[in-house]
Amino acid sequence: MAEGEEDMPRDAKIVKSLLKSMGVEDYEPRVVHQFLELWYRYVVDVLTDAQVYSEHANKTAIDCDDVKLAIQSKVNFSFSQPPPREVLLELARNRNKIPLPKSIAGPGIPLPPEQDTLISPNYQLAIPKKRAAQAIEETEEDEEIADPNQSQEQKTDPPQLTPQRVSFPFAKRPK
Repeated sequence: MAEGEEDMPRDAKIVKSLLKSMGVEDYEPRVVHQFLELWYRYVVDVLTDAQVYSEHANKTAIDCDDVKLAIQSKVNFSFSQPPPREVLLELARNRNKIPLPKSIAGPGIPLPPEQDTLISPNYQLAIPKKRAAQAIEETEEDEEIADPNQSQEQKTDPPQLTPQRVSFPFAKRPK
């Protein structure tokens, strides 16, 4: 035996022999401890499940069937087998029956529509028409000159104008 293996627990020796049988010669000593931790955790989970199955069956002790059922449920939960080859081939045939759509794009890289891109304008400015703004100023001046003692309530509101909406695309920054 190698140096320090005499005082090594039996489970650690089993892990080392498993690693050696798989052709793993060089590994850190922590690997053995990690495998032992995984091994113990798995056994505790299986035995806990077996105990639950045993209690469900109104048994006083865990038997072999409970352990087999616990292992089988653990395997079904943890690992999944790929579907049979025939099933995959049938799925491929069904999928491949539908032809691919014809490409309507011209040469180059096809891009999404402009409204779906991040470079399209994403804001609008409300700019009132210039003539209307001057007319409002003139109207206010005329009203003030006409009767300075008239109350604010009696003044008529200037006509509401719909602002013109303008969008600006982002310009490229100079590099």
